Amino acid sequence: MPKPDEAPRAVLAAELSEHETQRIETIAHLHAESERQVGRQQRFVERLTEIIGQPRTLGAIVLTVALWIAFNVAASHVGWARLDPPPFEWMQGAATLLALLVTTMVLTTQNRQAKRSDRRAYLDLQVNLVAEQKVAKLIALVEELRRDLPSVRDRRDHVAEAMAEPVDPHAVASALQAKLESKEGRDTIPAKRVEEEGKDKPPKPAQ
Repeated sequence: MPKPDEAPRAVLAAELSEHETQRIETIAHLHAESERQVGRQQRFVERLTEIIGQPRTLGAIVLTVALWIAFNVAASHVGWARLDPPPFEWMQGAATLLALLVTTMVLTTQNRQAKRSDRRAYLDLQVNLVAEQKVAKLIALVEELRRDLPSVRDRRDHVAEAMAEPVDPHAVASALQAKLESKEGRDTIPAKRVEEEGKDKPPKPAQ
């Protein structure tokens, strides 16, 4: 008997087409292949980072610090030996070491996530370029079919002709870079102008 949560999945899988199912399987295969390349140390660090990133970890740290301070303050009143008298140098050293370790683990996790994001962005770029070429080819075929059909009035569509031409990625990248540089230049001109106008103004007389 299938589980309650498996019934909606089965209905969803039945509604998906073969092409969509193949696409999902391809994405899952790429994700599994990427995860298999991760070493044990990386997995251990990411697991610790995930555990430390929970809200309960914050509560545990606050509770531990409060108990440590309360014990060392109350120990002098009951005659016990204080493990870490004020200003709690041992606790400060432990907190500094813990912060260093957590920072290193977070950076290690973020580095792998950044590499994975770069690979996904590169894959998306390749897919988009291929899709753009296919769309341009389809537009060209439709325009050719329209010219050959005797029942359709032949006319020149400049928009369709422009869309039928595949986009040059290098030209787009150069135009985008030039646009960004010109925008940055416009943003810095007012600041420089205000600074120069401030220099030209005579200083105010002292009152």
